[in-house]
Amino acid sequence: MKKFILALTLTLVSSICALAQADDEYKKAEFFIGYSFGQADAHFSNNPNIYRAGRSDLSGFNASGVYNLSRYFGIKGDVSGTYNKKQVSFPAIVLPGSPATTLTFDGKTSLYNFLGGVQIKDNAAKTRVKPFAHALVGLGMRKSSADIGCVTTIICPGAPSEKGLAMAFGGGLDIRVNRRIDIRAVQIDYNPIRLSGQFENSFRLGIGIVFK
Repeated sequence: MKKFILALTLTLVSSICALAQADDEYKKAEFFIGYSFGQADAHFSNNPNIYRAGRSDLSGFNASGVYNLSRYFGIKGDVSGTYNKKQVSFPAIVLPGSPATTLTFDGKTSLYNFLGGVQIKDNAAKTRVKPFAHALVGLGMRKSSADIGCVTTIICPGAPSEKGLAMAFGGGLDIRVNRRIDIRAVQIDYNPIRLSGQFENSFRLGIGIVFK
């Protein structure tokens, strides 16, 4: 009888340990690097009186790291940088009394996000298809510059830099390749950024590789 009780106790303890181990078999951390495409109110205009106008497409990179506190919940840091380059032309008077000439320059815009927040995803080691959602907040920064050959009689565009509150709300889908790599099939974020005293409704779309 004592041997039976001992055997039963060992079986129960082993089962509990096995279940606990199975529950603990999730990836503690991950790192994502990929391509980011976005839309934002950030580009030069052909009208010299309007420095930026309308919306433009930007492309660049997105990188993030997650430390998982549990199988489903993690703390996330996220950095992205997207860029736009557009050739702009407008008439200008080079010398007083001379006819107008066309002035052409390359207008460049850079948009950065430095964000942190939370991510919800099933991080079990054997899960193959992994939808996720995240909510992030931090700093957004936009910088504009112009490559132009300037003379003293022309007022040349400067390189203003704007900073403000930025957020990203969205998610995506990861697909397991092996125990170390997932493919991020898609990531879609609503990315509002407060610049020049008002929120601009930006969006970003990403794909890439997740290392774990």
